[in-house]
Amino acid sequence: MRRIVLSTLKILVSAALLYLALRKVDFHELGSRFNVASLGWIALAIAATLLQIFIGVLRWREISAECGAPLALTQAMRFNLIGAFFNQTLPSSIGGDAVRLWLVARAGAGWRAATYSIFVDRAIGLIALSIVIVASLPWSYRLISDPAGRSALLLVDFAALAGGIGFLVLGRLQWPWLKRWWATHHLHACSVIANRVLFSRQRGPKIASLSLLVHVLTVVIAWCVVRSIAAPVLFGQIFQLVPPVMLITMVPISIAGWGVREATMGLAFGYAGLLANEGVNVSLLFGAVYFVVGAFGGLVWILSAEKAAKGSAPIALPEQAQ
Repeated sequence: MRRIVLSTLKILVSAALLYLALRKVDFHELGSRFNVASLGWIALAIAATLLQIFIGVLRWREISAECGAPLALTQAMRFNLIGAFFNQTLPSSIGGDAVRLWLVARAGAGWRAATYSIFVDRAIGLIALSIVIVASLPWSYRLISDPAGRSALLLVDFAALAGGIGFLVLGRLQWPWLKRWWATHHLHACSVIANRVLFSRQRGPKIASLSLLVHVLTVVIAWCVVRSIAAPVLFGQIFQLVPPVMLITMVPISIAGWGVREATMGLAFGYAGLLANEGVNVSLLFGAVYFVVGAFGGLVWILSAEKAAKGSAPIALPEQAQ
């Protein structure tokens, strides 16, 4: 019942924000800007998205191995594509991360190792995104002159960065009760793993590089979308505006970020002195690219051995697993 309520609320949030954002879009004018070159740029955006998923797979494998859930490269790629399907294509209360968790656990890793690998992977990705935004702040401040926009940018980014740093510091603490108390036991264990992989001489530089590349590719995907409709936006502007939007979109209050992303992108473009409707246009096409890749992941899911196994055995949801 709780999952049904949460899914309903997410659908309502997405629908309401999309309605407000789409009022700024002239679909006839947007459609007139597409040509043969546009298809090439969209194809390039899809290719960049698949590359981004592959880069994410390389990072996840490093983390999963440290969590005691080693994954083969093709196996991890398949799981990530299936996760993209559930994240981007279906209004599911389970979500892509929970499906990946189930797939890893069913592969023999166990629920704890699978959960740790997903959580640590997400946490490191969030920390890397916050660092990217902080590093670009000097340029972002020149681009965003609106005081409200600057304040919102600082608040969201430093809140995320503080949360990430706090998460890493937790793993450095040696207080015995952190390992015993049910509310901190697993969080502390995940923090210990995150510290171990990030500050490892062998894995640390690789994971840091892969994490930053994932977010750079997000900007590249958005830039391809911009070029597909010949929007009057520079690459540097996209690099400064897209990461904060992605950070806000990570808040789990909508379906696959729809609505939140469009509203935030339009607002960010407006704060930067650009046309707000162009921000919504870019966001819609950006979401469409991920939707297409998610549909491809759906094909992988349909043809996978895990799909056949699902039909013969019920899925134990993460909160039900022992």
